[in-house]
Amino acid sequence: MSRQNALELAQLTKKYGETIAVDGINQLIASGTYTCLLGPSGCGKSSTLRMIAGHETVSSGDIVLAGTNITDLPPARRGTAMMFQNYALFPHLSVIDNVAFSLKMKGIARDERRAQARTLLELVDMASYGDRLPAQLSGGQQQRIALARALITSPQILLLDEPLSALDPFLRLRMRSELKRLQLSLGISFIHVTHSQDEAMALADQIIVMNGGRIEQAGTPHEIFDAPRTEFVARFMGGHNIIALDGAKYAVRADRISLASVPLAAGRDAVVKAIEYLGTTVNVSLDMEGAPEITATVSDSAFFAAPFEAGQSVSVAWQRADAHELAA
Repeated sequence: MSRQNALELAQLTKKYGETIAVDGINQLIASGTYTCLLGPSGCGKSSTLRMIAGHETVSSGDIVLAGTNITDLPPARRGTAMMFQNYALFPHLSVIDNVAFSLKMKGIARDERRAQARTLLELVDMASYGDRLPAQLSGGQQQRIALARALITSPQILLLDEPLSALDPFLRLRMRSELKRLQLSLGISFIHVTHSQDEAMALADQIIVMNGGRIEQAGTPHEIFDAPRTEFVARFMGGHNIIALDGAKYAVRADRISLASVPLAAGRDAVVKAIEYLGTTVNVSLDMEGAPEITATVSDSAFFAAPFEAGQSVSVAWQRADAHELAA
């Protein structure tokens, strides 16, 4: 990865009075990638995004984009564009004038800015809606207009703050694939804040998991899910068991746990606590020494071929390679 085309966060810190929202984070984000800042509410992900955008002042540290320190530059001079969670469209302006608004502020002639706006509306499949007002659009359509408005400044990086949270589940899935398509076709970096593990896994080339103002782990979706480094990451991503063995804690994926009603090689005794049928899979909750909340995820066909029931004694096992030791 070339640092010249990357976004670099160097000891980036944000304080609100005595509260540290972002605590000296360091991260390099490659150009042309889709990155998700993932974590629970209050973890620092939105503050990080807003500092990159220039909508929050930096308490200390630096933001460097393509070799230029942009830490103290105003938002319009950073090479970034922000798409807000509530879309923030002007209700009295038509769709095409909403999209063209930033070019109007730059003094670009009406015909030229509208021509550029039409090109962006075509990109987001909204070319036939140019004369409508925002109130005449659905939530998904408003989101497309907000995207076009953010992209008209030709940013190096598009910043998205929980862009799908206001949409219904069906539209959220549709717009998820639309965002990925746009990022790939434009070839610019997208940095997307979300608290949804599924959203981050589906969209990102790189996931940055944040907790308490710090980066817990950064890597590809496969790296984050398959080999979490800390107990927080394992629990937050879900689908993992935290098991204490020989004085250390390990993460074992729930779908890598083997269950049997007869003793397994290197198996451990456990008791079935509950059964949760999820359609294609079944979650079997277990009580086992060293892991009182262990869950095994088995396919529905395997479960119904040899079903278990609450209160049943079973044998539990996993491969050594599937147990990832967690940082203390």
